[in-house]
Amino acid sequence: MTLLSVLAHPKYRAAIALVLGLLMTFSYAPFSQAWLAPLLIAAWLILLLRTQTAKQALALGFSFGFGWFGAGISWVFVSIDQFGGLPLPVSILLMVILWAYLALFPMLACYLWFKSRPYLGGLSLFAFPFIWLLAEFLRGWVLTGFPWLSLGYTQTSGVVGQLAPHIGEIGLIVTVLLAAIGFAYTLLRKQLSWLLLPLAIYCAGLYAPYLNPMQASGESVNTALVQGNIDLDLKWDPQRQWQHLRQYMAMTEPLYEDHQLIVWPESAITVIEDRAGTALRDIDAQAKAANSTVISGIIDLRYSRAHPEGAYFNSIIVMGEQASDRGYYYANDNRYEKHQLLPIGEFVPFESILRPLAPLFNLPMSSFSRGAYEQPNLDANGYQIAANICYEVAFPRQIKANVDDDTQMLLTVSNDSWFGDSHGPHQHLEIARMRAMELGRPMLRSTNSGVTAIIDEQGRTIDEIPAFMPAIASGRVALVEGATYYRRFGELPAWLSALLLAMVGLRSGRALRKP
Repeated sequence: MTLLSVLAHPKYRAAIALVLGLLMTFSYAPFSQAWLAPLLIAAWLILLLRTQTAKQALALGFSFGFGWFGAGISWVFVSIDQFGGLPLPVSILLMVILWAYLALFPMLACYLWFKSRPYLGGLSLFAFPFIWLLAEFLRGWVLTGFPWLSLGYTQTSGVVGQLAPHIGEIGLIVTVLLAAIGFAYTLLRKQLSWLLLPLAIYCAGLYAPYLNPMQASGESVNTALVQGNIDLDLKWDPQRQWQHLRQYMAMTEPLYEDHQLIVWPESAITVIEDRAGTALRDIDAQAKAANSTVISGIIDLRYSRAHPEGAYFNSIIVMGEQASDRGYYYANDNRYEKHQLLPIGEFVPFESILRPLAPLFNLPMSSFSRGAYEQPNLDANGYQIAANICYEVAFPRQIKANVDDDTQMLLTVSNDSWFGDSHGPHQHLEIARMRAMELGRPMLRSTNSGVTAIIDEQGRTIDEIPAFMPAIASGRVALVEGATYYRRFGELPAWLSALLLAMVGLRSGRALRKP
């Protein structure tokens, strides 16, 4: 029995698709086996070509997606199990529901491709990238979106990933699928010429750095990222708030003289901002005296006519050297407020129903208000920094919208302690690296417990701190000038190329009978 005959048997298709989805995890960090993704997807596409009914296509898409997300975001279980306060069977059930929900999107892609197949010719797989992008767009938008584990991230550490400054992560999705189509048709048609497709993509990745329009400005910034590693069980304890702030201040004091920028992680300061005024002014004065700047995550509680009871904002503030002669003061404009909030963690949909059910829906600080979609860059010691907080780094359109011609660095602060010693924080770092590559700007990633890293404009790590240890990441960050092609043209080239490939499928001459 040949491999193709096994794949052709309806009895095994869903099970094989599930295994292929599970194996996709090894394409992402911390495993980073970039070569694996197009091969696994090629096998899945062969299965898809063998489907004969819409029901089979639906089952194939769902099975692959369930395995893909089941293994890929299994780290979410750490936060649900440890902090959700639910019985183990209920925690498992919630995870299964999440995996099943996310599996609906590859299932939708398979269904749409199958329904369009009568209009496609012998190269019907070429229509799949465009359909896939439609499904992925929905995944990043429905219910505020969850665009984690997008296919382009599999190439972050690979040769093909070097195309990111030109076509972005969304363009890498198309390249992964196109390479997979090449491998699939090589097996189906037994023609080695189809290998020219993935080979051409690989060669384009090799040559891509020579086309990069970025160039060094000749300026560099000595930067330090402080990882406090505050135990999550203690982080929000009101009795320990000032103790934790003093820890960050003590870790920072030796850094002032040698570092122009010092970054603390998301909500490093758990004291509400308007109640921490004296301490924040002290940090501001200390940093200014050394011609340095401290950037920190903090929680702000603001009262207004719209929110007479007060509205919480997950914020980033700047202390020390900055454009304002006054330096830091409460409610100044030199700040960032998180826009893309994490469901359950930062806001609870249908909260009147869900909050009474379990501690999972009453996590500390789980009722935030949104900041604006586009916000001015932070001014930190004269440097322009486009900031985002935690989960937002997975939304490339929002990050791109906040980068302008004057932006010199990117910044993301996070607290990945919720996910323990899992592959989640490594995937998060991988996403941050992709944003640096796409936009051609260094990325500073400061986290409470890891993985904290200073990343250059090509996605390479300058310095990194392992998880679960208090430490400092320090490095001289070289600034660059110019705009990547992705920043200039955005997602348009990826969508156009996917549309052109779909037209190839539509116009291909003979029907695909039994390849």
